[in-house]
Amino acid sequence: MPKKPKQIPEEFKTYEEAAEFWNTHDSTDYLDVLEEIEMKVDIKKRHFLIEVDMDTVELLQKSARKKGVSISRLANEIIQKQLVEANQ
Repeated sequence: MPKKPKQIPEEFKTYEEAAEFWNTHDSTDYLDVLEEIEMKVDIKKRHFLIEVDMDTVELLQKSARKKGVSISRLANEIIQKQLVEANQ
């Protein structure tokens, strides 16, 4: 008899937590509880690589975890805020 899959958490605290769950679970085991959605994707979005020292990365990771957001999102928000303030 097949093993019953673990229940999907009601909500994930971070993207990393969701990634960990789905990296260790097969989505095809959940077809009866998943629902189809329509989603728009901005494929014009560009990604840029910047060098950041390890101390800064560690601070970003800690802050992002506390806020429940990705490191990229937090870094983008901080950079945007600083640039707006610098240009006022």
